[in-house]
Amino acid sequence: MYGKYRHTVDAKGRLFVPSKLREELGESFYVTLGLDHCLSVYTQESWQKILDRYAELPMSKARTLRFLFANAAQCDPDKQGRFLIPAELRKYAGLEQEVCFIGQGDHAEIWNAATYDELESTQLTPENLAAALEELGF
Repeated sequence: MYGKYRHTVDAKGRLFVPSKLREELGESFYVTLGLDHCLSVYTQESWQKILDRYAELPMSKARTLRFLFANAAQCDPDKQGRFLIPAELRKYAGLEQEVCFIGQGDHAEIWNAATYDELESTQLTPENLAAALEELGF
């Protein structure tokens, strides 16, 4: 999944899945807590991989993921492509109106648009981009 898309959360807490991501996410997907106060969105296949890796962890490590699973929601968009984001998740990510969907390869993230814009403006520098590409071996 790639790209950046802006949408608005409606008064009922629903959000449109960007049309370019609808096919990739499928008819049902999972939304949970993400890093830096965003939400992470996983396809059923990606979510199953997380569950499989979780099942292999020793109990002492597995318990650190309890909040990830406790706050996860299975989402099934309606015919218009809208899905409900649970209130707890909206509060965690500060989603009130304008949001930014960003593709992250194997998953997507949902950000408060102002928070993402600020992060991008401070973190997107030539030096940081060069360091990230170097991490990938470029």
